[in-house]
Amino acid sequence: MVILGGGRVGRAAGRTLEAQGIDYLIVEQLPERVPNTGKYVLGNAAEFEILSQAGIMEAPTVIITTHDDETNIYLTIYCRRLRPDIEIIGRATLERNVATLHRAGADFVMSYASMGANAIFNLLERSDILMVDEGLDVFKVKIPVSLVGKSLANSSIRRETGCTVIALANHDHMEINPDPALMLSADMEMILIGSVEAENLFLKRYGTS
Repeated sequence: MVILGGGRVGRAAGRTLEAQGIDYLIVEQLPERVPNTGKYVLGNAAEFEILSQAGIMEAPTVIITTHDDETNIYLTIYCRRLRPDIEIIGRATLERNVATLHRAGADFVMSYASMGANAIFNLLERSDILMVDEGLDVFKVKIPVSLVGKSLANSSIRRETGCTVIALANHDHMEINPDPALMLSADMEMILIGSVEAENLFLKRYGTS
C-alpha cells in the first residue's frame, strides 16, 4: 500500500499495516518526519516521480492522510487519473468535505466527525479483521473452495463484490499486490479490503473453505 502523508494518521496507518504483515511506503515532504527506516519516500506527493518511487502504479490501495482537506481532494483526483483501478481511502478533517472527496474519486473517506481521532486505525485484537475506517475492513480468509484453481484475474472478485485483493499468504510467505495470473490454491489465505457490505457480499458470493 501507499500512504500519502507522514503525520500522526499516516504513521498510525503504517504501524497497523505492519502489524498485519502488509507492506507499505509513506510519502512525506517534511524531512523531520522521515526517519531512516526504509518505509518512507521523501518528496511532494503531487509529483509523479515521487509517487512512482512509492509504487503508485503497482499498489492496490493508496491511503491519503494529510491534515489539509484541499490537498487530499487534489491528491485523490490525481491518483484516480493515474490509476482508475486503484482503491483510494481519503481523509476528511471537516465533515462537509466528505462528499467532495467521494466525488473526487475516493472509494472510502475517513472522517473525524464520524469516528473520532483515536478510532481511525484500530486493530481488532484476536481477530482476522482490521478496521481501517468506520465500515471499511481489511480482512483475511482462506481461499474459498469455489476459487481454488482459478487465477485472480478470472475470479472477478472486485467486479462482483467490491472487495480488492491486496495480498496472498502461503505458510510463512506473503505476496503483496499479487500477480493477477497467479493461480489460487487451497493452502493460501487471501487478504482483502472492502466495506462491510462488500465483505458480506464476498462471503455470500464465494463462501469460505
